[in-house]
Order: sequence, then C-alpha cells, then structure tokens
Amino acid sequence: MPKLIRLYIVNVAIGFAIALAFVSAIVFFDVANLRHLVLETEMGWLAFIMMVVFNGIVFAGVQFAYAVMSLAEKDDTPKGGKKQTIMAELAPVRVAAQTGAKRR
Repeated sequence: MPKLIRLYIVNVAIGFAIALAFVSAIVFFDVANLRHLVLETEMGWLAFIMMVVFNGIVFAGVQFAYAVMSLAEKDDTPKGGKKQTIMAELAPVRVAAQTGAKRR
C-alpha cells in the first residue's frame, strides 16, 4: 500500500475515534439534553450514529490536514534580510527654502 494512502487511512481512523470519544462525552455529560434523546427515544441510536459520522468527517479532515502539514521539511536556513552597515553618526543637512514660489 502506498505511504500516502496509509497516512490517509490512519488519520481518518484517528479522526473518527476522536469523534466517537467526543460524542460519547457529550451524551455522558448530557449536553443540551442529548442523553435523553439517545437513550430514551426509539431512534436515539440513529441520532448517536449521525453525530459520530458528521463529527467524524470534521475531525478526520482536521487530523489529516494536520498530518499533511506536519510533513513539511524543516527550514534551517538563516532568517532575515541582508545585513547592512549602520551609519556611525547622523548629521542634520541644511535645506534652503524657496521664496516666492507659485502656489496652486
């Protein structure tokens, strides 16, 4: 199996595992009265599966994006621009003012 396909499958599985843990925690702590929806209604299992699938899609996408961005090579080259010399002393310069210039 190519490395990229394996990377994708592993990270999608991690994302869905995180989603399962997240939805289980939401149901356990009864956020927005979801425990009642899942455990006391006739089709509660479907609501649980839908929450896991939809959150799994999001978490799997984020997990895979993080994994792909982590593959970038580290840039060890020096940062910053070219070094320029600093002037030793700054001196004011006299500028003659023009008198009688036409104004627009």
